[in-house]
Amino acid sequence: MKKSLLLFGLLVSTMTMVGQTTSTADSKPETWYFKLGGSYFIQTAATEFPTVSGALPNTDVYAANGTTLASRETNHGSFGEGFRTGLNVGYRFSPRLGVEMGFNYFTGNDKTMVKTVNRLVAAGPTFVTGTAEGHITAFDLAPAVVLFLGETHGFEPYTKVGVIVPVVGDLTIETKRTYTNPLGTTNTYTKDVVLPNPTVGFMAALGTSYKLGKNISLFAELEYRNFTVHGKTKETKEYTENGVDKLNTPTAFRADASYSASHVDYVEQINSTSNSKVTNAAGFDSTKATEDISSYVGISGLGMTFGLKYSL
Repeated sequence: MKKSLLLFGLLVSTMTMVGQTTSTADSKPETWYFKLGGSYFIQTAATEFPTVSGALPNTDVYAANGTTLASRETNHGSFGEGFRTGLNVGYRFSPRLGVEMGFNYFTGNDKTMVKTVNRLVAAGPTFVTGTAEGHITAFDLAPAVVLFLGETHGFEPYTKVGVIVPVVGDLTIETKRTYTNPLGTTNTYTKDVVLPNPTVGFMAALGTSYKLGKNISLFAELEYRNFTVHGKTKETKEYTENGVDKLNTPTAFRADASYSASHVDYVEQINSTSNSKVTNAAGFDSTKATEDISSYVGISGLGMTFGLKYSL
């Protein structure tokens, strides 16, 4: 619904501005153009984060005994907040209508997905405090249709709508925990990488260019992007204790170092035939990837782009 309202608003704005703009570009011979810019996006449409290795997306704070839950807060947000660099190649069929192909690289900000403070996890006693943070990196293609609204005093406003097609990318989750007991303190670090299933998103933008010379212009765009991805696989790339590699070594804090503990295949459903300890403990094979329910994450944001445009 939000997407439809946004698109409708852009179209209404476009028609209004076309009717009010005094154009000097109706005979413009421009065909190909290139745009290079940088953006910063703020998150929109925040949703609850998925579980991380079975841990719910909460911030849990425990009392001194480690068992009494003192406070709990749900962690939510969007992975669409962060920086983007992009190159756009455009072609104008006419002074009013054109198309663009965007090539974009996005680096998202870190988002706290799970946080635990002073939880009792073993006799000793052993307490744990830790945080799991995730961030998105992605390269995408963004084909779009562009409607130019006419040039006036060097300014040429335009609108565009299109789709987002992620090509490569991942969700990296870094978990840092501190275990404390009478024997000392152990700091652990885990790096999990989640690869996504193919998906398609939506984008819409309102922008303007300002001519600096015959072929060079500045441009600025306000852009909304939204798409949802769900996991395909997850792999634990790193696990250390006090800086020492323990990825393939069972320890007191990570007793299971099998292949299944480091690899997950996401599926729509787990049942009695799945390679899952939850639904098929008797038939579970630790030499194969664990099967788990696929989680969805939102990547939506509203961003401002500034850059240079070169027209042939």
